Amino acid sequence: MIVMHMYLVVAGTLVVMLTAGFGIAGITTGWVLPLGRHRILRPKLWGYGQLVGAVGASLWMFLGVFPARLDALALIGWFVFMGGIGIQMLAQSPGRAPVPPATNSAS
Repeated sequence: MIVMHMYLVVAGTLVVMLTAGFGIAGITTGWVLPLGRHRILRPKLWGYGQLVGAVGASLWMFLGVFPARLDALALIGWFVFMGGIGIQMLAQSPGRAPVPPATNSAS
């Protein structure tokens, strides 16, 4: 049971570190992962969103397991993580507007 917990802690740490690293790369160089690069208009803002999200996720993951006095920090970490996702949404292109239906004036 303790070994599995260690695997999860290591995996969570790696994910948060990679996310923070990609955020720093987006801030300093404007580089974004190729997976969603076609939707990103502002790569530096995307990098800030990833960095804020990584900080929030680490607060939420690593402080949420402690006693009740740190639960408020874990909850704040969750809201910081959601704020990072919101910043990333602002960095994306807005998408296409829906096309209005064509009217037929010949009837």
